[in-house]
Amino acid sequence: MLACLLLLLLGWLPSTPALAAPPDTVRGAAPDSLVRVQCPGYAALRVATVLFVGNDVTKERILRAELDFREGDTIAAAALPTRLEANRRRLFNLQLFHQVLTEAVCRNGEITVLFSVQERWYTFPVPIFSLADRNFRSWLDRPDRWKRVDYGLHIVRRNFRGRNEDLTGNLQLGFNRKYELFYEAPGYGRRRRVGFGFGVSYYRSHALDYATVQDRLVAFRDDAGFPIERRYATAGLRWRHTVQRRTALDVSYHREQISDSILRRNPDYYLGRTRREFLDVILSSTLNQRNTFAYPLTGRFAQASLAHRTFLTPGTPGITTLRGQIAQYAALGRGFYYNVSLQGQARLAKRVAYVDNRALGYSTFVRGYDPYVVDGRHYGLVQQSVTCRLFDLGQLRLKAIDNPKINRIPLVLYLNTFVDAGYVAARTVAATNRLPNQLLSAAGLGLHLVTFYDRVLTLEYTRNARGQGGLFFRSEFPI
Repeated sequence: MLACLLLLLLGWLPSTPALAAPPDTVRGAAPDSLVRVQCPGYAALRVATVLFVGNDVTKERILRAELDFREGDTIAAAALPTRLEANRRRLFNLQLFHQVLTEAVCRNGEITVLFSVQERWYTFPVPIFSLADRNFRSWLDRPDRWKRVDYGLHIVRRNFRGRNEDLTGNLQLGFNRKYELFYEAPGYGRRRRVGFGFGVSYYRSHALDYATVQDRLVAFRDDAGFPIERRYATAGLRWRHTVQRRTALDVSYHREQISDSILRRNPDYYLGRTRREFLDVILSSTLNQRNTFAYPLTGRFAQASLAHRTFLTPGTPGITTLRGQIAQYAALGRGFYYNVSLQGQARLAKRVAYVDNRALGYSTFVRGYDPYVVDGRHYGLVQQSVTCRLFDLGQLRLKAIDNPKINRIPLVLYLNTFVDAGYVAARTVAATNRLPNQLLSAAGLGLHLVTFYDRVLTLEYTRNARGQGGLFFRSEFPI
């Protein structure tokens, strides 16, 4: 029901509302006073020319497609500052530029609008050295932790061909083997509205978490073989109304196989089988009207998805999954901000395998319960926080580096206090598991550092309803 309501909500909400509060750490030039001096007495202004400076890689037509005005349009003089700021923010939220500035010059009732951008570095070959577990705490709890590492190379080419396309490749060896290639084109055509994406992935690992005991995952390790092997191919269409509002339809084919050792330990892992094939069809819609996508402080976010899984393996019932999320961000004044997020999942099926019976503790969790997982078909999660900006050093320049794409490091530090609450509804629960069908809650205090290329580093102390507390390090925005 939550996801259905969100789908309706996405259809009702306007695509370009005016948002209050500062847009991001980059301040745009205020054009209103200059225009009023140059063109006094005009109630409406005609857009004569739109210019872009600094887009050496990015094609100009990509930027023009984001604007809600073009040459020849008329803009009310009173609304000009708001319109220019909204369009500046659209360009900034493409996440292609370190900064975007705008100015307007008026003459005889006609304006020339200039957007000045500073492009980022777009090619990132990143060495892979990662932990083969859900999070750092789970990895630290394992006695063979140093054998559970992955290494390789992760390559991302953003703004491929200067058209805001993404090309991603993974070559990962070690404990988990992964070979992947993904391509994402957000939009084609004059208005950049219709795009597509595709990808292929092959994965196998020496270990697999095959059961949940005492609300923790139990792993099986096979140094000589691979108890899990997965491969899939995916393709999809994107309807990109604006950078803030998108709809996607994805279809993917999956083939997965486990070893006989896993089947003996948990016959329900694949419902009595060692191999399965299925098709996933996912329709999703996202409305992202936050002031900045990296570390939002004001605005709102809504996302809803409807997914159906059809098994090609005879005798396995299909699964329909509804997911939804709503988040609101507001400025309280004096450097304080409040945000709240509500999300949930409903999974409908006659019977689900162990691997499909997942709720909290995987990609979504109640903070403070990091070592645990909670299995079930349905869940709800509420997260609230109050944030205070401690300091903003702007962009620190590294004088020893000449390249402007990498010689400026933004540093903003926030103090954050939060409260989370979640609930998982499960039909049947193993006797050793206590967390399903009970309220989970936690509160904590954290430091959030917003820095280079939209990276958010968080250090949090959290205490949950079980009386357990600890420090947790994360590398993403928490809500």
